[in-house]
Amino acid sequence: MAEPSPPSPSPPNPNYVVPPTLPGDQPLPSPPGSDPQPRFLFPFPKRPFLRVTSEYDSDSSIFLHKVSCKLFDSLAKLKLSFQNNNKGEIAEPQVAFSSKYLSIHYDVEEQNALIRSSFDVGPRLHLRATHDVKAKQGEVAMVADLVEPGYALELSSPVPTVGLPIATFKFPLGEISLQEREKGEEVKRTLSVNGIVKGQVLNGVCTAQYSEEELKLRYTYKDEEMSFIPSISLPSNALSFAFKRRFDSNNKLSYWYNFDTNYWSAVYKHTYGKDYKLKAGYDSEVRLGWASLWVGDEDGKAKMAPMKLKVQFMLQVPQDDINSSVLMFRVKKRWDI
Repeated sequence: MAEPSPPSPSPPNPNYVVPPTLPGDQPLPSPPGSDPQPRFLFPFPKRPFLRVTSEYDSDSSIFLHKVSCKLFDSLAKLKLSFQNNNKGEIAEPQVAFSSKYLSIHYDVEEQNALIRSSFDVGPRLHLRATHDVKAKQGEVAMVADLVEPGYALELSSPVPTVGLPIATFKFPLGEISLQEREKGEEVKRTLSVNGIVKGQVLNGVCTAQYSEEELKLRYTYKDEEMSFIPSISLPSNALSFAFKRRFDSNNKLSYWYNFDTNYWSAVYKHTYGKDYKLKAGYDSEVRLGWASLWVGDEDGKAKMAPMKLKVQFMLQVPQDDINSSVLMFRVKKRWDI
């Protein structure tokens, strides 16, 4: 008796409709009789998105261009920057590669590279190194996190090594460092102490910074409407203070005065929503009044501005010669390709 032949495959149903896939659902099987999607043994990588930023400053009449892209699923970043004037001449081309542990900055004109590296040696031990290829100089630093949070000890030394390394002790209220310095004509090496300490005093923050045998004391008081910041330097007794007054969420006045020179400056700022800012001020040291209009966040990036565009118009009016007033502007535009 002959064996029955296997059934022949049925023709594909032309009226078969693939139901839509909802978020979180498993992919549905292909309709009967359809061919599966072709699979490549070595998938081709996608072209990285390019970010192009161009900036023009009318004061220097120079264009600044930056082209950057992310590589290896955003694990690294490659950036090219250069300048050109109104004649189209290119100047200062530079290439930079940066990642979590390594960054290389190459100056094409100088044919020099600055290499920085940072990685963890252990759970509480970190190594940081910098090297200038052309100058054959660099720095190596080792940072150890102590048991208590906010406390760390850092030892850093220039390469090639000259004298003892710099020891820095960091704590939540500041840091103190010991460094060996040359003093006097006989090149006598002595230890110097530098540091900065912050603390809460009378509803404000007091900061003491000691460096190069000079002590700077600053007190900062700030609430929702007012800021008052006096500061003094010893032993020069240079005294100054800054005062800031916020009238509402859109209007703010800042004032600074130096008692030694009698120089002062004032700035008034008014914001229109999030993307427009008007500022006007006067500086008595250079006897110059000015006003500027920002379109886009002044301190933010072009990505956060409308149409990824930032514009600043500034009018400078010298007090001694009003006829030499200057109107300047700066434009920064970003494209994503």
